[in-house]
Amino acid sequence: MKSSFKFDFDLSKGGIKIGDLPIKSDSVYHFISVVINIAIICAIMYLSIKIGNKIINRFVKKQSNLKFSLDDKKATTVGTILNSILRYTVYFVGIFAIIEILFGRIGSIFAGLGGAAIGLGAKDLIKDVISGFFILFEDQFSVGDYITVEDKSGIVDTIELRVTKLKDFNGDVHIIPNGLINKVTNHAKNDMRFKIEINVAYEVNIEEAINKINKVCLEYSKEREDIVVEQPAVYGITSLGSNGISIAVYGKTTPMNQWTAEIELRKKILIELKNANIEIPYNKFQIIK
Repeated sequence: MKSSFKFDFDLSKGGIKIGDLPIKSDSVYHFISVVINIAIICAIMYLSIKIGNKIINRFVKKQSNLKFSLDDKKATTVGTILNSILRYTVYFVGIFAIIEILFGRIGSIFAGLGGAAIGLGAKDLIKDVISGFFILFEDQFSVGDYITVEDKSGIVDTIELRVTKLKDFNGDVHIIPNGLINKVTNHAKNDMRFKIEINVAYEVNIEEAINKINKVCLEYSKEREDIVVEQPAVYGITSLGSNGISIAVYGKTTPMNQWTAEIELRKKILIELKNANIEIPYNKFQIIK
């Protein structure tokens, strides 16, 4: 038994015929029109987000030239919020427009009812959005700040309308809903104090060791004026341990540069003490055969 599949397309006959199924030309035109309109809406959505983001980013870059300008961190934060608002708005309007094209006014009614139902169950979403605005206007933190939220610490990567993204030093990204940010510690608001502990042997001249360390601290302060706010100096002897005398050095840097200062200054102090033949104690192991 042979079966045949026939496809007949003739607009003069009022449509097309697929097998025994006739399709009117009006339906064909309507389908093509729907596809084209949806494609146009998707293109408009894409271009709106693309062009809108460029305008926002350009404003953020040029706002420093305005009379009432924001600092770079604040401007970047405002930019990410505006990008987020633009994206959500375009998606919302575009999706409802597509629903109306597909289902007409009835679709709009159902979409409205669905939106109302979602709104009733979207308390957390509304809370996240409102909290996002409070974070922005109260200047709790900005993009680039190092903060701690509950047990998560990291540098603020982005602040969006609904969530804040933190990137820790391992590279992990923590996505936290803004509504859950009840307590936050901002480590980048003010100048940061740093501390370095240096151990020297009991046999060394302690005054000479302190003078050498202070000399390095003074030189480092002049060398790194861009980050040093308060000149580091020897605070004093903080402990007398079994392995030597512990000398503490304190100083202040601009936010987020305390770790850089610790690393660089510790290295310079080590080199200076070695050059001065000031012994730095360490555990020694002797193997007896």
